[in-house]
Amino acid sequence: MVMLRYQFQKIKRLLDIAFFRILFFALIGVILFLAMYGNVKPDKLKLGLFNIAEKTVVSPITVEDKESTEEKRKQELERVKGVYTLKSEYTQNQVDLVASIFDTAIKVNQEIQEELRKPNEDGESSGPKPATSKEVPVADKVKRLKERLTQSVIEELPDEAFIALVSADKGQLTIAKDLTVTAVNNEMSKPIPADEVENSKKKVEEELKFSTLTPGLKRAAILLGRYAVIQNEFYDPQATEEARRRTAETVEPVKILEGQVIVEEGELISHEIYRQLKLAGLLDSQDSKKPLLGLLFLITIILSAIYYYFLERKSQPDQKQTDLLLFGIVFSFSIILMKTVSQFQQFGYEGISFLFPAAMAGMMIKILIDERLAWLTAAVQGICGSIIFNGETTGALNMSAGIYILCAGLAVTLFLKDHSARSKILPAGVFVSFVNFSVIFSLLFLRNTQYSGMEYGLIFIFSAVSGIASAVLAMGLLPFLEASFGILSTMRLIELSNPNHPLLKKILTEAPGTYHHSVMVANMSEAACEAIGANGLLARVGCYYHDIGKTKRPLFFIENQINRDNPHDRLSPGKSAQIIIGHATDGAAMLKKHHMPKEIVDIAEQHHGTSLIKFFYHKAKQAGNVNEADFRYPGPKAQSKEAAIIGIADSVEAAVRSMAQPTPEQIEALVHSIISDKLQDGQLNECDLTLREIKVVEHTLCETLKGIFHSRIEYPTDMTKQKVMDA
Repeated sequence: MVMLRYQFQKIKRLLDIAFFRILFFALIGVILFLAMYGNVKPDKLKLGLFNIAEKTVVSPITVEDKESTEEKRKQELERVKGVYTLKSEYTQNQVDLVASIFDTAIKVNQEIQEELRKPNEDGESSGPKPATSKEVPVADKVKRLKERLTQSVIEELPDEAFIALVSADKGQLTIAKDLTVTAVNNEMSKPIPADEVENSKKKVEEELKFSTLTPGLKRAAILLGRYAVIQNEFYDPQATEEARRRTAETVEPVKILEGQVIVEEGELISHEIYRQLKLAGLLDSQDSKKPLLGLLFLITIILSAIYYYFLERKSQPDQKQTDLLLFGIVFSFSIILMKTVSQFQQFGYEGISFLFPAAMAGMMIKILIDERLAWLTAAVQGICGSIIFNGETTGALNMSAGIYILCAGLAVTLFLKDHSARSKILPAGVFVSFVNFSVIFSLLFLRNTQYSGMEYGLIFIFSAVSGIASAVLAMGLLPFLEASFGILSTMRLIELSNPNHPLLKKILTEAPGTYHHSVMVANMSEAACEAIGANGLLARVGCYYHDIGKTKRPLFFIENQINRDNPHDRLSPGKSAQIIIGHATDGAAMLKKHHMPKEIVDIAEQHHGTSLIKFFYHKAKQAGNVNEADFRYPGPKAQSKEAAIIGIADSVEAAVRSMAQPTPEQIEALVHSIISDKLQDGQLNECDLTLREIKVVEHTLCETLKGIFHSRIEYPTDMTKQKVMDA
C-alpha cells in the first residue's frame, strides 16, 4: 500500500504539468472510445443482390427513403383533379340579357302603338279606328326590334322568336320575361361545365314548357332561355397549381424506421430490398466515418465538461490534482465495469443493463470529492450507458438504460447529503434499489410492454442487486482509495480518536490540563461544525491533537500549573511569547514526525493563525518599544472551516474557564467579543466561512458553554453546610 501511495503521489505531481494533465484526459478519452465504438460501429453484413438472406436484418437507424417519398408524391399529385371556378357574374349577365330582350320588345310595341295614336297632318283625328299594332306589318315590327338588339342575339335567335315577341302584348311579355329570367337564373346559379351546357338548356326548356304562355310566346321564351344558358364553370390553372402544391406538402416522408425489418431470413434480396439495405448503411460499400466522428465529438464534449469543472474548481493545486486522479480512477473503473456487464447481452439476457451498479461511482465521488462532480458523473454515465447497452435495442441509443443509470446516480447524490456520511452508504444502496425499481417500471409502462409475473420479479431482483452492489463496491473500494491517496476517512478519524493512541496518552500523562482543555474544545468545535455542515468528526479529532506541542514544555501553560508557580514570572515577555508561540510549530512538527494526516497537522499549525499574544505584548510594551511581529504566531491563518472554528473555540474556552461563575450574558458577550476581535484582526480572511455561518457558530458556542457552565441549584444540604461554615 505504501508503494502504491508513492506511485499515486508521483502521478499527482505529473498532473501538475499541463502536458501530462492533457495526456491524462486523453487516456480517459481512449477508455471511453474503446468502450463505446463497438456499439456505434455499423454492422457490415454480406448481403448481395439476388442472394438469400442468411438472417433477419433490421434497420439500425431511422432514415428517409427519398426515392419512395418522391414516388408517393407523384401518385398523390396524379390524384389531384383540375380546379374549376364558378363565374357567378355570368349568371347575372345572362339574366340581364334575357330581361333586356323582353324589355326591348315591350318598348318597341309601345312605341308603335303611340305612333298609331298620333293625329294626321291636318290636325284631324284619324278617326274612330282603334290604335292597334295589327295595322303595322309584322316584318316592320321585327325589323325595328332587331335594330335595338345586338348582332349576336339576332344571329342566334330565329325569326319566329322575334315575331312572337312583337305579336304579344305587354302583359304577356312581362309574364314570359319573369318565367324565362327565373328559369335561366335557377339553372345558371349551378356550376355548368362545358359538357353540361346542353343538359342545362334542356332543363330550362322543360321548365318553360309547362308554362301557361301562348304557344308562340312559349316557343320564344324557350328559345331565349336556351340561348341564355351558357357555360359558367371554367378551369383555374392557378388554383389547380395551388392544390397540387398543398397536396405535395401533405405527403409524409417515407422512412425506414429504426428496428424495422428490411429482409427476413431466407428472403430473396431484390432490387428494392438492396436499395433499403444501402440506405440503412448495412452494405460493405458503406463507410463508417459518421459514427466514428459522432463518437469522437461526444467524447470531446464529455472531456471538455470535466476539464472545465476542474479548471474552475476553487481548491488548492495539490487537492485539485488528487481529486482529478481520484475521479479518473473511479470513472474509468465504472465505464470498464459497465462494458463488462454489457457483454452478457450477446447471450440473450434482456434487461442486463438494470443489473449494472449505476450508483457506485456517484457514491464514491460524492464522498471523496464533492456533490457537483457527482451530478456531472451521473449525467456522463447516463450518456455512456445509453450507448454501451444499445445491444438491447435496434438503434444506437438505449434511452431506457441511459435514464435508469442517470436516475440512480442522481438519487444516491441526493441521499448522501453529508460529505462524511460513510455510515449511510448501505442505506443509500437500499434507497437506490427502490428508485431503480420505480424507474424501471415507469419505463416499461411508458413503452406499454407486456411482461409475465416472473419477468417482473426478475426486474425487481436486478434493481435490488444493482443498488446493493453499488453500496458494497463503494464500501470495499473507499478504504483502498483512501489509504492509497492518504485521504482522511471516517474510520481513520475514529482510530485517531482512541485514547490509547500514543500521542493522546502522552498529552494525558504529561499535560493533563491540556488534555482536559482539548476535550472541552473538541465538544464545542464539533457542535459548531455540525451546525454549519462542516466535518464535525474531523474537528473533534483535530482538537485532541491541536495542542500536542504543549507537551514539550507543559508547565509553561496555565492549565497545567496546578498548585505550581508560574515559570513565566521569571522570564522576559519576549521569551515567554516565544515559548507560547512554539507550541503550534512544535505540535505540527511532532504530528508530521508521527505521520499524522495532513488535515490534523494543518489544524495544529493554523488554529492560532497569526494572532497576537496580547498579554506578553502589552507587558513588553510597557518596558519599551517592541516589534509586534515578534509577538504574533507565524501562521498560516486558518485555511478551512474546521481550523477556523477550532481557533475560535480554543480562545473562547480558555477565556470562559478563567471567569468565576460566568453568567449566560457574560458568556455571550465574551464569545461575541472574541469573534469580533478575530474578524477585525483578519484571522478568518483565508477560510471560506461566511458571516451567516459565523453567526451560527457564535450561537452554537454560546449554547454549548451555557450547558457546561450552568448555575447549580443550591440544595438544602448545601445550604445547611454553608450555615455551619459561616458559624
